[in-house]
Amino acid sequence: MTTYDLAIVGGGILGLATGREFLRRNPRARVVVLEKEDALALHQSGRNSGVIHSGIYYAPGSAKARFCVAGARAMTEYCDERGIPYSRIGKLIVAIKAQELKALDELQRRGIANGVAGVARLDQPSIRGHEPHVQGIAALHVPGTAIVDFSAVTSALAADLTRAGAEVRLRTKVVALRTHSAHVAVTTSVDTIECGQLIACAGVGSDAIARQIGGSDAVRIVPFRGDYYQLAPQRRDLVRGLIYPVPDPRFPFLGVHFTPRMNGDVWLGPNAVLAFGAEAYRGSDVDLAETMGYIGYAGFRKMALRYWRTGIAEIIRDYSRRLFLAALRQYVPELRLPDLRPGPSGIRAQAVA
Repeated sequence: MTTYDLAIVGGGILGLATGREFLRRNPRARVVVLEKEDALALHQSGRNSGVIHSGIYYAPGSAKARFCVAGARAMTEYCDERGIPYSRIGKLIVAIKAQELKALDELQRRGIANGVAGVARLDQPSIRGHEPHVQGIAALHVPGTAIVDFSAVTSALAADLTRAGAEVRLRTKVVALRTHSAHVAVTTSVDTIECGQLIACAGVGSDAIARQIGGSDAVRIVPFRGDYYQLAPQRRDLVRGLIYPVPDPRFPFLGVHFTPRMNGDVWLGPNAVLAFGAEAYRGSDVDLAETMGYIGYAGFRKMALRYWRTGIAEIIRDYSRRLFLAALRQYVPELRLPDLRPGPSGIRAQAVA
């Protein structure tokens, strides 16, 4: 049986970056990354909007604020070091009604307190100076927000790990975990290994991995699907940079937005609907056992009672391209139904207590 100092479950950005940092601190350690798919970054690391967020949304002093600001800096430094293209296209957070101005003020306060550089308040004419096709009564401009291809980042991290002597094993699904003495026995779809330490970076499956070795049941991960449209290529001139709504404090997601991509595409969305399985990327995908597992969880029921109105609205919009368009046209009125082309989808791993 092969023994490692560290086994990491999950070959996405978090798993690979964790392994890279561990080897930087412990260069002689034996490290293995276990990825169940036949390629890296097939789930959250490769199915996201590609935004390097600035940290403007989070309460000053919170872990999210600290990690986001430091993480954005570390990410761009890593991209510079490895020659990975990224672009600081900036973000507008746009208020379209007077009721949103107080929340916009709070975001500006948070951004300044968190050390987000260059945050500026814009009036209506100034908005048009940045985004000629956007309507709004006020906005925040966050010039340092950047975009990147996170799949390229994942590939670079994997190359760093293998160069440092780690193993990155594909098509190796963790089947069972068992702790004994100072080791963890990891049974995979290929073989059984032992490790001194195990870190779960398995996205929507991380809580299940943790529970196998005595982790708390106080938090469960609930998957939410986000569907995107893509802007028709001939209409990409409607959008220059990132355009976001003022987030609704009643809902844990940021709302539909406009996201230019490194390859020139512009993504519109996403929505946020309950996924009927950890990898249910289409509305027709259903894993009954997984779905019943989180529906039966008290934390999920508490969340559902709190957000049921918003949840129903998201479900209705998920089945109506016209309603999706109506949400987008609040910010870019020139959009028309033929401008929306089918796009990708992703799964958010939402921790629920």
